[in-house]
Amino acid sequence: MPWCEECSELLEDEELDEGGTCPRCGTEVVEGSRRPVPWYFKFMIVATVIYLMYRTYQGVTWVIHHL
Repeated sequence: MPWCEECSELLEDEELDEGGTCPRCGTEVVEGSRRPVPWYFKFMIVATVIYLMYRTYQGVTWVIHHL
């Protein structure tokens, strides 16, 4: 799906003008361009991994102490 950097919006193929430009701002849109991954999504992935590692550590230590 085309992504317009100026408008920060995804565009449908039907929305593009004849020259492959954004209908709102007129910027040329590259067909293969993709929307960048937001920083907060990356942060949530890292936070989730850290949380799951901590919970795994807690589970392993609980099992060791209760055997």
